[in-house]
Amino acid sequence: MSLTESQMRVNGVLENKSHQAISSYFIGPQAENLGDFKENIDSILHELKKARTNYFPEDGVFISETTRDSKIFRACKKRVSNAVTKAAHLLGKHSLPFWSPRYQAHMCMDLSMPALLGYFMTMIYNPNNVAIEGGPLTTAVEIEAGEQLCQMLGYNLDTAKLNQPIGWGHITCGDYAITDFGFPPARNLKFYPFSIFKALQPHGPLDFLADSFRIDTCIGKRKLFTELNSWELSNLKPKDILDIPDRLARDYGVSSKHMEKVLLGYSIQQTGKDVLEREFKLKPPQYFLSNTRHYSWPKGAAIAGIGAQHVVGVPVDHGARLRLDKLEELLDESLANKQAVYAVVATIGSTEEGCVDRLSEILAMRNKFQALGLSFLVHADAAWGGYFASMLPHGHQPGDNAKLTIGNANAQFGEGVVPDLALRTETQEDLFALRFADSITVDPHKTGYIPYPAGGLCYRDERMRYLVTWTSPYLSRGAVTSMGIYGVEGSKPGAAAMSTWLSNKCIGMGPEGYGALLGEVTFTCSRFAAEWAAMTALDKDDFRVVPLNMLPSELKPGSTTAKVEEEKQRIRDTILSKSNAQILASDVGKPEEEKALTLLRALGSDLNINAFALNFRLTPGKDGAWNTDVEEANYLMRRVVERLSVDSPDDDPSTIPFLLTSTEFSKELYDECATNFKRRLGLRKDDLDLMVLRNVVMNPFPTERNFIGNLVQIFRSVVEEEVKVCQQRNSAAPTNHEFLLQGRDKLFMLHLPSFHVANHRQQLIVEIDLDAKSKQDYLWLKSASTGDQLILVTQVPIQLSKLLKTNSQLKASICSKDTGLVLKNLTVTVKRVVKSRPLNSVYLDPSYPAGFMPFYLYGTSTEQHIDHMLLRAPNSQFSAECIMLELDKPLTEEQLARGPILCFKNVHEESMQPFPINSELEASWSIFFKSGGKISVQIFADEHDATAHGPGLASSCGKEELLLATGNVTLGNSMVVDSETMNADPFKRVKKVVKWREELDKIGQSMDD
Repeated sequence: MSLTESQMRVNGVLENKSHQAISSYFIGPQAENLGDFKENIDSILHELKKARTNYFPEDGVFISETTRDSKIFRACKKRVSNAVTKAAHLLGKHSLPFWSPRYQAHMCMDLSMPALLGYFMTMIYNPNNVAIEGGPLTTAVEIEAGEQLCQMLGYNLDTAKLNQPIGWGHITCGDYAITDFGFPPARNLKFYPFSIFKALQPHGPLDFLADSFRIDTCIGKRKLFTELNSWELSNLKPKDILDIPDRLARDYGVSSKHMEKVLLGYSIQQTGKDVLEREFKLKPPQYFLSNTRHYSWPKGAAIAGIGAQHVVGVPVDHGARLRLDKLEELLDESLANKQAVYAVVATIGSTEEGCVDRLSEILAMRNKFQALGLSFLVHADAAWGGYFASMLPHGHQPGDNAKLTIGNANAQFGEGVVPDLALRTETQEDLFALRFADSITVDPHKTGYIPYPAGGLCYRDERMRYLVTWTSPYLSRGAVTSMGIYGVEGSKPGAAAMSTWLSNKCIGMGPEGYGALLGEVTFTCSRFAAEWAAMTALDKDDFRVVPLNMLPSELKPGSTTAKVEEEKQRIRDTILSKSNAQILASDVGKPEEEKALTLLRALGSDLNINAFALNFRLTPGKDGAWNTDVEEANYLMRRVVERLSVDSPDDDPSTIPFLLTSTEFSKELYDECATNFKRRLGLRKDDLDLMVLRNVVMNPFPTERNFIGNLVQIFRSVVEEEVKVCQQRNSAAPTNHEFLLQGRDKLFMLHLPSFHVANHRQQLIVEIDLDAKSKQDYLWLKSASTGDQLILVTQVPIQLSKLLKTNSQLKASICSKDTGLVLKNLTVTVKRVVKSRPLNSVYLDPSYPAGFMPFYLYGTSTEQHIDHMLLRAPNSQFSAECIMLELDKPLTEEQLARGPILCFKNVHEESMQPFPINSELEASWSIFFKSGGKISVQIFADEHDATAHGPGLASSCGKEELLLATGNVTLGNSMVVDSETMNADPFKRVKKVVKWREELDKIGQSMDD
């Protein structure tokens, strides 16, 4: 889109005409246009009054002034007034400030005034678009709203163009457009040929056509319908299937009423797909779509009876887009295995990353596979990206490249100008290709700036809608009728249709309307992307910000860190330090490749969502080592997003100066994309989920007055504060430690670990010794503290690594938690390490033990003790002293010295984790871990040495060659069960809790005031 289309000259200075128009569509961040909104509300109420008073005015007044002036009436009126005032106050106080440029979190922004007014004016009349009699006007409005969406997306609406199908669309209940409407048409279309095939068999209702009714197979071979095999029936082209009712009516005179009877006994709606799959020996057809698909896809498959397992994820590339090579492999497998495909889904604007799958390439791939005998629908999930099609210039064709600047060398740009920015060429190609997709999901409640629940679904061929009707199904044409029959919603609000239609009508569906609005938003998003890309420098900051979408310098062959840092400096010099007007002015006369706007367009995602992540140095300063632990990077990002988001009704949005949101990149869904992202962050390659921050940009206003720069500075300050916390959390400095003491003959101490503090992140069991006097005092204290925990506390800070050295010593005290008795100034000598297991996230297992619960076993032939193996976080301490073993084979002193693994049989740890807090734990742990409890066990030699790290430390369990003994264990009186200490985060912020239910109760109280 050229800026010349959106500028005007005033006093020799170019001002932004389109931005002035866009500013009129919203109430405004500071309610600047509220007066205009009120005037329109007054007009609506005036028309409401006219509608009521003009309808049979001779009926007279039903609510008299005497009634209105009565005491009860006035009291009730006051109650309602008080409740409304209080509820409105609570909404204003606790609602997220979607209207503000400071809000950059979810897919929400100030709704357009036409949309709000359309919804308000219609909900007063409460029409129901399930049937014409429930909403005659709004049904017609919904038809037009569907046509508006079709036209914007490129579908043909001209009935004179006989070589093109006629598009059709309607308004649905939000994201259920996918769940309720996306699956049934594809499923029913795939099985419709089988219904016809059965009806053509001898004694079937269409058997008189069996010898003459022919159709083209997917590869273009003309055959009698009754001669098609199951694979050919599964792969007829969509148009050929949709043509069947027309052909039967035109060539054989088969009426729609007769077809209704025919399909009553054969359609998938009647029989269910399982019956047809068994009869025709079909493998269940599948859907293919990106691994990063919206959550409603597997949900919808379950609801439609297709099964979530048949929604097959396709791996994504480093930019989180569907990998075409992997899709082709899956389609090759389907062809080879003769397993039909319902549809391939291209995501046009993923909700997490804003990326656009290569729809144009997927459509070309469909043509290729149809020629090989495999046919399927192509659906575009453009819930987020559909309205961006309005940005395509009039007459756009693939290969066109929109202009970036005015191109006027003598222009002067007024401060406050808000430019628009064209999308990338590839994105434009795929938006243009929407017109060739069989169906499209589009959500007006997202980038249409329209209230919930307005979703939308459009078909390239209007006949697709008959695949979900229950009235005269599969008719090719029909009169305008109720919208409710084309779906499964039931009642549907006419207000959503009016809201969509009025906003579309007022703003416009082309580049001068929504295109101009989204063009400015795209510029805003790119300015944010520039901030995330160049915020930090490797040679001076204690943290780094890395965007998901790689910089142009990263994508070039031979990319180096130096080249990337050089490009980041260019971004700082030419974009971050400049106003909008300065950027535009500096680009005048430059070649396209040197323009700042060209660089801006290359930054960030395809469609207005910036995903980025953080990492930090473990110690301050440019020489500090970078953190490599994914979980620690996640911890930093969790703390940042907690401060910049609302996750509870108790949070006060008015105290949060900048709002963001987050997501997770799992190994399962993002795989190589997540691995590459971790590499760029300087994190270790592993299978852990990576937390990712997001800012969704829908607001056109924040690029003025360095507003983005101010928001980013707020973000920087928060991150710098949280980095200090993370550095403290990961400090390796000496500190004091506590140990649980066990044993009488030989003494053992168990470190009390913490998953949240680096220098406490260790499960450690060591055999120790005390001098004769100290040991005597300890044994006396132990006798005096029967059943109590004896805790050894270091008297001076130490590093745990010191305890890994034989004969190392430390000064300590011993105390009893119950009696408070203390032994001070003891000299403790380490005799040997039984087990030393680091608890950093990289060393933990991906899952808890299944089918058993493992413990470290140690002690002597006369005294044995156990301590629960900590294999995953969060976890709990289960330690028992002086247990009793009844084994088929006795354990030798040497075996005990090596610390074998004792497994509780039939105790399913995985099913119990995570354990509840201590106050709730007794009810669950007493089932298997109680004094006097007798449990079946197996004991295995530990194939890992004493100081090995995980994951996989329980790998010995279940190996017959390592089995030492089987039998039972009886637990004694001295046990420790604790699910809180090791999981407690000493750095966790304590939130001020507001009892929000009490706030709601005040509404009731105010009614009585």
